Amino acid sequence: MTEALKLPVGIEDFAEIRQAGFYYVDKTKFIEQLLDGWGKVNLFTRPRRFGKTLNMSMLRYFFEIGADASLFDGLQIAKNKKLCEEYQGKYPVIFLSFKNVEGLNFADAQYRLAELIAGEAERFAFLAQSDKLTENEQSL
Repeated sequence: MTEALKLPVGIEDFAEIRQAGFYYVDKTKFIEQLLDGWGKVNLFTRPRRFGKTLNMSMLRYFFEIGADASLFDGLQIAKNKKLCEEYQGKYPVIFLSFKNVEGLNFADAQYRLAELIAGEAERFAFLAQSDKLTENEQSL
């Protein structure tokens, strides 16, 4: 008899679900659909509790530099070798979830937002030494 998988109630981090052996409905075909229907901007709207954060987390772990590619082992997207070679782990991904940006007043919420953005900037501090970036010499 096989061990039953745990339900990921309240867990919205793709890596945590995959690494801890939670039940996961494979939505990685979404990555292929996103790349096939390439747009300058994509808006993902769903009602509350419909997996928006989990889907964004999945996208982050797929595209992000240094992410664990084995998270996608056995999933639909892993069958598309060409797509994985071209896109997986190739980009710095800025992942912002505003659900914890709150405060008793505007200044508190603004501070929390600044902390969130600073944390993302710190994750990619190594990009400051990249020869692929240039300093913006235009004044605003």
